[in-house]
Amino acid sequence: FLGLSLSRRYGSFFDKLVLGLAPTSAAPGWFYGLFLILIFAGLLHLLPFGGMVSAPPPDNPIDYALSLLEHMLLPVTATLISAIFLTIYNWRTFFLIYASEDYVEMAKAKGLPDGMIERRYVLRPTLPNIITSFALLLITLWTGAIILETVFNWPGIGQLYFKAIGVYDTPVILANTVVYAYLLAITVFLLDFLYALVDPRVRVGEGSHGR
Repeated sequence: FLGLSLSRRYGSFFDKLVLGLAPTSAAPGWFYGLFLILIFAGLLHLLPFGGMVSAPPPDNPIDYALSLLEHMLLPVTATLISAIFLTIYNWRTFFLIYASEDYVEMAKAKGLPDGMIERRYVLRPTLPNIITSFALLLITLWTGAIILETVFNWPGIGQLYFKAIGVYDTPVILANTVVYAYLLAITVFLLDFLYALVDPRVRVGEGSHGR
């Protein structure tokens, strides 16, 4: 919805701000993670350097959850910085493209409410592109987590993958590769069904024999 809001305010200060910050997505999350660790953990001593929870882990469930959130703050922030601005810029561009179509101008000329025009003639045809962009973003985040988890010493499949590559642990490498392959396959599989839900021109299971 930020992208839709920016498309309404094309050329505004916030639109130009997102446009200027979009190149920050050229660097991966772990790159920004290094600077965040240096600033907030090394210099300001406000947040932990890494790990999942404090050592030793808190016994109280509430304290454990708070410690987990504290340790998640830097890696989540690094991930957002590396992805959020380009994603918003792309979605805003999709909305601008469809908002300039002839049928949108016709709907405006007929006097239809702006909200109806956005929902029916701008948002709905843009959804397939947004879904694809979001799926590609997820895939990028999964692969980027391999280095990001290592930088923040976060115990996860990415760190396990990285360590296995370092010691040539072939079974673990193959197992993690299969997991990532399944994640990719499931993502593509779900895309087909989501396309059918948001785009009436697409029907899963229909072929040329139905014509």
